[in-house]
Amino acid sequence: MELGEAIHLPTLALPPAQQYPTPALDLPTADIPSYKPLVVPPSDLRKPKETKSKTKEKTEQPAPTPKFEVPYFNFEVPLPTTEVVMAATYAAVSAVAVTTFAQPFFNTIKKKLQKSIQAKVDKWKQKPPKKRDSLPN
Repeated sequence: MELGEAIHLPTLALPPAQQYPTPALDLPTADIPSYKPLVVPPSDLRKPKETKSKTKEKTEQPAPTPKFEVPYFNFEVPLPTTEVVMAATYAAVSAVAVTTFAQPFFNTIKKKLQKSIQAKVDKWKQKPPKKRDSLPN
């Protein structure tokens, strides 16, 4: 029994492997947190009677309300404060977002309820009305 010619397999000539140097890693370091100690005065600390205050204490007065002058009519309209405008904006944006995201859910519930109620009404219409005797004497 003869096997025939030898099988010729292709060979691939690869270039020699490159040698890379081993990386040297430094040891890790850590920054240790530090803080300046906070000095807390005693709760019964009072100013001595002989001392005078260097700064004048001011009572905070509310800022004047902004006003808008209407041209040609010569009268001013008070504008709302920033806090009021921001609260109204948040309320409006949240209301629009809730209705936008909730509307598809409510529409599907409405359609299903409408179909079931309509089916019951149709079924009720198909039943023949029962004859009632007149009231007993």
